[in-house]
Amino acid sequence: MNSPKRGFVNYLQEFSIPLIAGVIAALLAANLAPDWYQYWFGAGHGDGPEVWELPGHLMVFGHHLNLHFFINSVFMVFFFGIATKEITEACLPGGSLNPPRKAVNPLIATLGGVVGPVGVFFLAMTLIGPEGFNAKPSEWNEYLRGWGIPTATDIALAWLVARAVFGSGHPAINFLLLLAIADDAIGLGIIAVFYGDPEVPARPEFLGLVAAGMALAYVLRRRSVRAWWPYIFLAGGLSWCGLMMAHLHAALALVPIVPFLPAPSRDIGLFSSEDEVDKMGEKTAEDLGLHHSTLENYEHQTKLFVDFGLFFFALGNAGVEFSSVGLMTWVIFASLLVGKIVGIVAFGQLGKTLGFPLPTGMAFKDLFLTGLIAGLGLTVALFVAGAAYGKTQIAGVDLAGQAKMGALLSGGIAFLAIVAGRLLKARRPAEGDS
Repeated sequence: MNSPKRGFVNYLQEFSIPLIAGVIAALLAANLAPDWYQYWFGAGHGDGPEVWELPGHLMVFGHHLNLHFFINSVFMVFFFGIATKEITEACLPGGSLNPPRKAVNPLIATLGGVVGPVGVFFLAMTLIGPEGFNAKPSEWNEYLRGWGIPTATDIALAWLVARAVFGSGHPAINFLLLLAIADDAIGLGIIAVFYGDPEVPARPEFLGLVAAGMALAYVLRRRSVRAWWPYIFLAGGLSWCGLMMAHLHAALALVPIVPFLPAPSRDIGLFSSEDEVDKMGEKTAEDLGLHHSTLENYEHQTKLFVDFGLFFFALGNAGVEFSSVGLMTWVIFASLLVGKIVGIVAFGQLGKTLGFPLPTGMAFKDLFLTGLIAGLGLTVALFVAGAAYGKTQIAGVDLAGQAKMGALLSGGIAFLAIVAGRLLKARRPAEGDS
């Protein structure tokens, strides 16, 4: 039974309160105390006053050791590690990706959730053209780099909103979770392939260290190492160094490592808590390997750090002055809102035509609402915006700031989805759902 303190902490995690609080704090700081904000979190936000960094001008692989580095190149390693854990677990027996045929329609819809926003982005940019942005033709390719920003979905917020819209037992929730996991996996690939540091050419030869990290993780698994920290800090450390030296995004360091962690014999569901495992009974949990699974222990012992650390991620990345709102803001927002709906609905219907139906109990209106909720790009969209535009300012236009405002505004889709869900009477309470 939960203690009041633990129940309060679980509430904060479940409703993504640290992330939301960080966004609010960042917006207040950037607009009320811009010099203070620039000093502490200025790296990656354009030119300005001197930025805080560790004394002695210490550097790691050419990067200054400032808060922006610790948040985006160190902390985000653990965030994407948890996301990869969800993908890994979904591949287990009983998971959303197992058996493969069960996942075909949502995976087809996932392609629509990527193609749709990218298509809307390029259509909008073509209609506006360089003239609309007052950009020179030679600068236009820099503007077009933002195509990857609207491709991903914020898993935690999408799950929260889906439960509010559909009720906890609706099949559309699992459909959405699978879609969000898959398109975030595609988002990770986009970051790795297309958004390396434009100022420093990639050095792919150092990816051998990533392979060495994977080999070490394999050896640890073969030797039945049950503790998670050797995988994360030793094998993951090698992978991190390889990505840093290859001039690729080190935040992805755990993506090739986490799948090697010994897993339970089957998936018990995304976002399951220790209390839910306890309710299964000791014998059942032991049979599934839940109390001894390295993968489960890794999540349970790091998720609190990650969930509350998102406050600092939002604080360091969401601080955009309201004056940054511009054409790129609305391009990103429209790409998330319109692109996700059109892409997911069209490809979901295509899946049905090809003989892969929607889950039992899921109607067209549920598919539409799923596409609407998937437009919540907040967390990953903020991260990709920083990777896509970095310090880019062309003719005084802060592209990163405008794009991040579009990502932040996508949080308002939550309210649209809840209202639409009520109007369409989508909520179907599960048995026992209050």
